[in-house]
Amino acid sequence: MILDILFPNRCLGCNRIIDADFLVCEICFEQIDFTHFDYFGDNFIKEKCKLLFPVEQASGLMQFKKENLSRKIIHELKYKNREKAGKVLAQWTSERLNFKDRKPDLLVSVPLHSRKQKERGYNQLHLFTEKLSEFYGIPFDHNVIKRNYYSKAQALKDKKHRLETENTFSITKAITGKHILLVDDVFTTGNTVATIAWEILKAGNNTVSVLVMAIDI
Repeated sequence: MILDILFPNRCLGCNRIIDADFLVCEICFEQIDFTHFDYFGDNFIKEKCKLLFPVEQASGLMQFKKENLSRKIIHELKYKNREKAGKVLAQWTSERLNFKDRKPDLLVSVPLHSRKQKERGYNQLHLFTEKLSEFYGIPFDHNVIKRNYYSKAQALKDKKHRLETENTFSITKAITGKHILLVDDVFTTGNTVATIAWEILKAGNNTVSVLVMAIDI
């Protein structure tokens, strides 16, 4: 309570004091660039994924534009120790995404290298994925995929180095006959999800769909 008084939670948009469980106030919420994609229809991210690997479905929550509020939210989650933002983003996703009667079998989030996760203290996708699992009743597994190499953040790489993903990930356990929903934070080139998707597809008779927090358009 004392910390709440001394360091109250403030809206990421306008800096006004808000409830501790919120990211933005009601007014700034209207400024968030939600995609409103149809998970079962054609959309920007699905078309991009189709060029890289056989994708079942694909969707994203927000647009990740320069200087927009969505970008600030993701940066707070990834770099400002705001792990709980993942819970809010999962709630926003659940209000907009309906799997109907075709739910995936398993939620798998893109892993951090163990060294980077230790440095950051958490994987920004874990709480997001766990809350989605709880809402939809779909199991998750954070250990299906392993990142083999330590590297700097994707946002800090130039375009050439973003494409260098060969042998970056590997499957850690037998998995076959599953529809995997691959969860990531920001979809930029699509090479990260494509590299993981191919590992999953090669592992057995699996199919892959994609869900991201934000899309860099």
